[in-house]
Amino acid sequence: MLQQAPMMQNKASWWQTATAYQIYPRSFCDSNGDGIGDIPGIISKLDHLRDLGIGFVWLSPVFASPMADNGYDISDYRDIAPEFGTLADMDQLIAEARARGIGIVMDLVVNHTSDEHAWFQDARASRSSTFRDFYVWRDPAPDGGYPNDLQSHFGGPAWTLDEATGQYYLHLFDRKQPDLNWENPEVRKAVYEMMNWWFDRGIAGFRMDVIDLIAKEVDRGITADGPRLHDYLQEMHRETLAGRDVVTVGEAWSANLGNALLYSGRNRGELSMVFQFSHITAFLDPVHGKWKARPVDLRQLKGILNAWQKALAEDGWNSLFWSNHDLPRAVSTYGDDGEGRIASAKMLATVLHLMRGTPYIYQGEEIGMTNMTFDDISQFNDVEIRNNFTLQQDLGLSAAEFLAGANANGRDNARTPMQWTAGEAAGFTTGTPWLAVNPNHTEINVAADRANPKGIFEHYRKLARLRSDLPIISFGDYNAFAEDHPAVFAYARTLGPDRLAVVANFTGEQVAFDVPEGLAIAGRSLIASDAPRSGLSGRILLAPYEAFAILKD
Repeated sequence: MLQQAPMMQNKASWWQTATAYQIYPRSFCDSNGDGIGDIPGIISKLDHLRDLGIGFVWLSPVFASPMADNGYDISDYRDIAPEFGTLADMDQLIAEARARGIGIVMDLVVNHTSDEHAWFQDARASRSSTFRDFYVWRDPAPDGGYPNDLQSHFGGPAWTLDEATGQYYLHLFDRKQPDLNWENPEVRKAVYEMMNWWFDRGIAGFRMDVIDLIAKEVDRGITADGPRLHDYLQEMHRETLAGRDVVTVGEAWSANLGNALLYSGRNRGELSMVFQFSHITAFLDPVHGKWKARPVDLRQLKGILNAWQKALAEDGWNSLFWSNHDLPRAVSTYGDDGEGRIASAKMLATVLHLMRGTPYIYQGEEIGMTNMTFDDISQFNDVEIRNNFTLQQDLGLSAAEFLAGANANGRDNARTPMQWTAGEAAGFTTGTPWLAVNPNHTEINVAADRANPKGIFEHYRKLARLRSDLPIISFGDYNAFAEDHPAVFAYARTLGPDRLAVVANFTGEQVAFDVPEGLAIAGRSLIASDAPRSGLSGRILLAPYEAFAILKD
């Protein structure tokens, strides 16, 4: 009999055994033919998520917005963008999802608002506005220029002059996304009231956009991980989260092995977990970032993922993900989006989902959707790509090199419409899609993959079921093996007398692997991307992209 979760986990939270799924609403399913995905479209696909075994959905922003950054510029936190639907639609989504055992987690974007938010409109009307201090304003430098040299994450200065009032306002992203001033207690109060309003409507939690930026101290040049960050998060917990059975995940690009437990330690009173990006940033070019990213080195990748497993072994909690709406497609980045697509997609799923933490599936990942090749910069929609096109050329990249980088790592890769069928517009819409559909939808689509009993969807479904059923996957100890091997990812999970071994070949070649003594195991095949295996010892031959897990008898 399999070991139950240890005593310290008797009060384990529901999200520790759940599999999460991210929906980018604009690209998921369009119900009315306007070419833009919407909430009724999501409702129509909830059975797909139920069948997949999803415990909660992280929903990228559906709030009212002028869409300068596809919804991450919010003009009203208590209303829904018309292209996505209505508040009644949102309530129906929450209820319909709950009826299927799925929680809805909304995107909390409170580092900044839209410049069309009523708060900012009032703030810029006069220096004496009640809402002036809701945002970050500074006088021009003595020469009339920018207050300092802070740069926007989307390229260019992080300051824009408001000519009417003669001051600059801060925007760490697009100029239409002015940063909120979290030093103002009235800002924090307004945010907490809004969060509680949504909790009262029945949502299951929040994913918190760039939450590590809210405690910025711009006059000292501090934008991320500011001195009062954890004070604010603890206050947020007291005012909104305490006593609620919800999940919270903070997007924190500055999170590292040294500070991760400050966010998610069990006695910290802050968040359930963070999205950290060490496995992403490790492969960025020091000058050009993702526009000239380095190839992924497996040994380095393993070192990072293994280190995070070790760091949060006794406390805290890992978020496990390969991709999201800001990142390229997983199979194109870490696997093979050609002949080895199905095998490598299963391999990537196996490695990630059998680790300790909560795994996130980004829409389309469950069928192995790939990056799309754009032929010209004009075909991209993403504001980040448009802003960086000229800036990166000024830093030495040619237009062709930038295009190659955007195709490999640009955000539009993850935002091409969900591929439901082989039909017109991939079954995403009956109209003209807001962003081009990947031409490979005729072969890569939900209908085709779900019809294949050995397809990627079925593999993901089995992984979700295993996580729900077997405590060893959620709570077992993690031990890495073969850390220096250039082609094989291997680890073991242990919970009491139960033991699980995981082995994966990250290459498209057959690999001979000498099984380390501590990894050897005899048992039953738990899951396999190739032929099932019942034992692991000595020298074995791994098929291209083969991955499997064996549970000790």
